[in-house]
Amino acid sequence: MFDAADGTAFTHEQGARARKLFAAVVLAALDDAIADDKKYGNGPDQIARWARSRDGREVLSCAGIDPNERVVSGLMDFVSKGVRTSVALSREESERRHAAAAAEAEAA
Repeated sequence: MFDAADGTAFTHEQGARARKLFAAVVLAALDDAIADDKKYGNGPDQIARWARSRDGREVLSCAGIDPNERVVSGLMDFVSKGVRTSVALSREESERRHAAAAAEAEAA
């Protein structure tokens, strides 16, 4: 019924779906840390603690992200900026940041 190529394609598709699911968990953890930062002021510490934990490292690995200290510092920087993930990933925000960077480059 299924040949080897169909089985491989199905397995690859399942893996891609699993990575997307774990990436969504990482985004939710970032949003939670941003909310903690606004409420309690400890968001970057919370995301760093989560990313260094066994569960956090496992989730990051399953999402296709290498759980090293560079990633942890990047997550902390993202949380400290306070921009929600849904806004940061939107096209409008991307265009706004690009225009701001272009204007800054022209001024320099």
